[in-house]
Amino acid sequence: MDANHLQKITCPADLRRLGDEELTELAEEIREFIVDTVNATGGHLGSNLGVVELTLALHLVFDSPRDIILWDTGHQAYVHKMLTGRTDQFKTLRQPGGLSGYPSREESPHDWIENSHASTVLSYAHGLATAQQAAGGEQRRVIAVVGDGSLTGGVAFEGLNNIGHSGCNVTLVLNDNGRSYAPTISRLSESLLRVRMDPRYVRTDNQVRKVLQNIPWVGDLAGRTVGAAKAAVREMVEPRTFFDELGISYFGPFDGHDLGKLERVFSRVSHLEGPCLVHVLTQKGRGYAPAENDPVKNMHDTSYAKPGSYTEAFTTALIKEAEARPELVAITAAMPDSTGLLPFAERFPERCFDVGIAEQHAVTAAAGMAMGGLRPVVAIYSTFLTRAIDQVNLDVGLHNQPVVFCLDRAGITGDDGASHHGVLDMVLLTKIPGMTVLAPSSYQELQQMLHDALEITTGPVAIRWAKTAAPSVPEDQVGFGLTGRKVKEGADVCLLSVGKMLAPAEEAAELLEADGVSTTVWDVRSVKPLDEDMLADAARHRAVLTIEDGWREGGAGSSVAHQLAHSGREGAVPAIRVLGVPNEYIPHGKPDQILADCGLDPAGIAEAAREALAVKA
Repeated sequence: MDANHLQKITCPADLRRLGDEELTELAEEIREFIVDTVNATGGHLGSNLGVVELTLALHLVFDSPRDIILWDTGHQAYVHKMLTGRTDQFKTLRQPGGLSGYPSREESPHDWIENSHASTVLSYAHGLATAQQAAGGEQRRVIAVVGDGSLTGGVAFEGLNNIGHSGCNVTLVLNDNGRSYAPTISRLSESLLRVRMDPRYVRTDNQVRKVLQNIPWVGDLAGRTVGAAKAAVREMVEPRTFFDELGISYFGPFDGHDLGKLERVFSRVSHLEGPCLVHVLTQKGRGYAPAENDPVKNMHDTSYAKPGSYTEAFTTALIKEAEARPELVAITAAMPDSTGLLPFAERFPERCFDVGIAEQHAVTAAAGMAMGGLRPVVAIYSTFLTRAIDQVNLDVGLHNQPVVFCLDRAGITGDDGASHHGVLDMVLLTKIPGMTVLAPSSYQELQQMLHDALEITTGPVAIRWAKTAAPSVPEDQVGFGLTGRKVKEGADVCLLSVGKMLAPAEEAAELLEADGVSTTVWDVRSVKPLDEDMLADAARHRAVLTIEDGWREGGAGSSVAHQLAHSGREGAVPAIRVLGVPNEYIPHGKPDQILADCGLDPAGIAEAAREALAVKA
């Protein structure tokens, strides 16, 4: 393509100097640029390819950042970033110190929220619109783009209800591609599909519009009259729409790749009083054949369950356990692929449940399944389980239900940034009475732990593992039950490592041994309850260090330190150091570098051990 419009776009106002043909060329440039960038840096592909024309239309009509454009979720905001002056920074996308993969308030005044967990944008929109219309408000227009997948989350319905009840001036854009991460799980989505596929609606809608355009007295009421007529048309095709019942005026559906039509629609609704929703139909992965033909996630991103990963170990073990346990069922929240459940779903389709982006529902439904005699395994990212911690605590824990939580992407995850690091799970889960928390250090440990977890029937169990590759070990290096495993015997310092941190702990021990420091290494395995024999062994050393890839305040190490300090054992209490992630938001970066910056690499661990020993000298 000879044209190079994209590099000339420094702000949304530059778009308004382009003609229709140039805008079409720009859309093609943007798609090519997204494919090239994501193939080089990783990131979210399909979701951004699907919103090119939609984003162009929004910025052609609305005046960002004066008008407040919000994205749910932020992984579909790459085009928005390009049109707001950040194209040149995309070579640093998701790289340390570079451009975030989500909207970022630190990057641009055009980014109002960092919204990477779905279904929250309608609540933001309600709050911002209320503030704009309050006494002293700036009267900015609020536009919230929400996917049909996000509407499977309960908080989205809460936001819709309050927007409709308040009557605030919000333009909601329903980006309907029939998918969240995977195909959307929702009866509402099925209803929307029936509307958009019904030829009577499309044909009658066009006929009504032509008639109204020929009525000379319609005048300034044209937009309102067309909206009312469209509502009447829908009454002939389906029951009164869900959105109209909530007090939100509904417009659509419209072709989300027809830039001219989208621009006209947004221009028409931009001055309406009260909340309205524009239903836009888009194709995830548009314009890139590999994404269009991906039946699982339309290349939502470029990640997959890699051979030798903890996720693969979980998948294999889950199928094996399900073959022996007919009562076993699996639940996920819109991510059957990334959590490793697709092979399970193919093998046991009637025993796999994708509830959509509804983590709270997933957890409480699992409690109900357990009450009914099933053995539910909830497969979910660590960062997403924390959205449902109340349900884990009071719906599962309080009822002592044997639900097994399998937490992928625990610890420092890297490129997706602060919102995706799984650093809170151990802090929260270890505080739930009756909860067992396990952390595997190898491929084989995870499989053993899943078996052991399913043997526990007196309460919930959580198994948390990292995104990184899982070491493969021989059978004699695999623990069992709720015991720790001593990896190395020493006399001076004891390193208690959690999960994947075993590898840097072993390397740190080698560094210490080279300095003449005799070192013991334990694989903690059971974070809760802690192995009493392991604690007794640790207490005989001059110094004890705990090593975890979660928040150090209130996590596994805090429990160890508390028990050692209050053990009542004879003799002096060893110097105790709790190593972990500081209680702060960690930006995106490479996991190994982030861990090193936190003192969680072999050199950092060894230096902390030397400092602890110096105190006891």
